[in-house]
Amino acid sequence: MPEGHSVHRIARQFELHFVGQVCEVSSPQGRFAAGAAQLDGRRMIAARAVAKQMFLEFEGDLFLRVHLGLYGAWDFAGEISTDATMRSANGRIGQTNQRGTVTDDTGDADETTTTGTDAHVPDDAGEDSLRSIGAPRRSRYRMAEQEKVEDPIEAFPPDPVGQVRVRILTETAVADLRGPTACVVEDPAGVQRALDKLGPDPMNDDGPEAEKAFVDNVRKRNVAIGQLLMDQSVVSGIGNVYRAELLFRQRIDPYKPGKKITVKQAKALWQDWSKLLHDGVRIGQMMTMDGLTDAEYEKAMRSRADRHWVYHRAGEPCRVCGTEIRVADMAGRKLYWCPKDQK
Repeated sequence: MPEGHSVHRIARQFELHFVGQVCEVSSPQGRFAAGAAQLDGRRMIAARAVAKQMFLEFEGDLFLRVHLGLYGAWDFAGEISTDATMRSANGRIGQTNQRGTVTDDTGDADETTTTGTDAHVPDDAGEDSLRSIGAPRRSRYRMAEQEKVEDPIEAFPPDPVGQVRVRILTETAVADLRGPTACVVEDPAGVQRALDKLGPDPMNDDGPEAEKAFVDNVRKRNVAIGQLLMDQSVVSGIGNVYRAELLFRQRIDPYKPGKKITVKQAKALWQDWSKLLHDGVRIGQMMTMDGLTDAEYEKAMRSRADRHWVYHRAGEPCRVCGTEIRVADMAGRKLYWCPKDQK
């Protein structure tokens, strides 16, 4: 399932290519025909990500709320001019499967061109996500959980491929949505109801009030902190990878009840989550290791096996103490931790 940084990056793609444009909205699959008819012909005026949900605002106080879930994906095609966060990741935007990225961090996130690929690190599958860097061109991008596909297209708009729940089309770009958990037209009250169910998201607010809300949400519950971090009503955007890595970075036992987490520990978790989320949006990868040499960093960007402290490393020695990393089920998801360092 895409974690928070991925959904924020997808929202940026809508900001680049759809906000301000009148959109033709349809449902090639037919399942969203009534909702598409409500939005068709309206101008998109904003794109916002909160937690793992995205809200596309249209004229007339109508919103398209999308949650990709485990299998959802957005395909973009047309005159795609990517910003730095879009250029930086191999793999479908979303996640644990992303492989290589750009290691030169000097570019502005709003730039749409690049002068070369010297800073690019090829991924461990030999794929290259930088094939269409430069001036806007007609291309196709798939953005969601497992892979990003980038291909030139001969005709625009391209024919829908597969079971497209909703298609959003402008004169120069098209976005196709497949397999979401939620795809709903909301009014402002409905959007507010959805937002009221979500915990603080540091991409939208990382100030003292948001920090206090997180600390209070954690410390009032007698539930394991490893489970609380995955609860989107406690904090927005954390998934399985970030959960494991945050707890290791703060040396916290994932089974420790929220009520026993100190204020200092809770604040440190929030501040670390803010850092990792901002980093993930900026570089397009869930890089959770600090203090790497340049060579180690480039190696980590080539392969996720060198990018994390404990996630997906069950049975391997801890990078700090050498103890075997453990894995267990927690609330239906795999949990990774070091039993020695996380006491």
